[in-house]
This record gives sequence, C-alpha cells and structure tokens, in this order.
Amino acid sequence: MPTWEYLTTPLLIHNTTAILNNWGSQGWELVQIVTGPEGGLVAYLKRPVAAAGAEA
Repeated sequence: MPTWEYLTTPLLIHNTTAILNNWGSQGWELVQIVTGPEGGLVAYLKRPVAAAGAEA
C-alpha cells in the first residue's frame, strides 16, 4: 500500500497552468482545488513517498 505526502499551494489566477505544471513535473498529482479562507484558490496535491532504501 503506498504512503503519500501532501502539499498545499496558493494558485494565482493569471499563472495557474505554470504553477500546476511546475508541481506536476516534480511528481505531484493534483487532488483538488478549493477556495481558500481569504477567497483565493488553493491547490491540494499528493505524491507517493519512496520506500526507505528504494531507488527512485
């Protein structure tokens, strides 16, 4: 069973694609985009954690 690590990041409406492509190129998968507490967009991302001693 995989173990996950999670990340949240604000999304700037004029640069959303570049922000998501940057995280995606680092292995992060978009889970959800929600409205943050102050009205902006926040992206929730996840990626599997490599097992200790495993090669990436």
